[in-house]
Amino acid sequence: MPELPEVETVCHGLAPVLEGRRLTRVVAYRPDIRVPLPPDLGQRLTGRTVRAVERRSKYMLWRLDDDQVLIVHLGMSGSMRVYARNAPPIGAHDHVEFVTDRGAVIRFNDPRRFGLIVLSDRASLAHHPLLAEIGPEPLDPSFDGPALAARLKGRNGPIKAALMNQKIVAGLGNIYVCESLFRAGISPRRRAATVQGGRALRLIAAIQNVLRAAIAAAGSSLRDHRQTTGELGYFSHSFAVYDREGEACPGCTCDLAVNGGIRRIVQTGRSTFYCPQRQR
Repeated sequence: MPELPEVETVCHGLAPVLEGRRLTRVVAYRPDIRVPLPPDLGQRLTGRTVRAVERRSKYMLWRLDDDQVLIVHLGMSGSMRVYARNAPPIGAHDHVEFVTDRGAVIRFNDPRRFGLIVLSDRASLAHHPLLAEIGPEPLDPSFDGPALAARLKGRNGPIKAALMNQKIVAGLGNIYVCESLFRAGISPRRRAATVQGGRALRLIAAIQNVLRAAIAAAGSSLRDHRQTTGELGYFSHSFAVYDREGEACPGCTCDLAVNGGIRRIVQTGRSTFYCPQRQR
């Protein structure tokens, strides 16, 4: 599933062609994706101007000039493709199409149909069921070590699971939690409540550095993620531990024949990759 950097990358690609532009045509080619599409989606969006394209956690928010907000989630395999001109014929997995007053075509493609598109309004957006309980954004300047430590207090489960809980911190998933814990030198097995003081400072710095690097690399393309141009994201070439079981981690001085290198364990049904020598 796309995580914060992938969704941010898509927002960056959409903003130049959508912000300030009027939607002249909106067509839904099927009635539902993960959940039913608004039955009058085309009617409600056609003629509206997109004021801003923003991200909240793993959701895209298109803010419109009539105070409607389009909430978009890419699901497992969703993507937004932009065609400035000469858009190809509609494909089997192109489910919604948006056309702007400058002729740009934006298509939402989702082979597995786990994505969603719903409408809200500005006044009730913060209380929308999809967004109401989401925690703080990890790149917000106010979300520092003490703020993270406070949200981890009293949590006896492993730190890996805590960081993937969207109620604690927004937008993180398996890839970037593994990479952040490695950079911070913290074991994914460590009890979340013990990540206080210096550990919390190291961890929030690692999270923010990993996310910024991933956004600069346009995210990670392992299976489905694509930029709005159709290009891949390249942060997967910089993975320190994720999907590298049995290899040496960066800067490792240990004997692979003795400790086996990067290990893979399963936590809450997801693969965790870490270096047991460097992460405590």
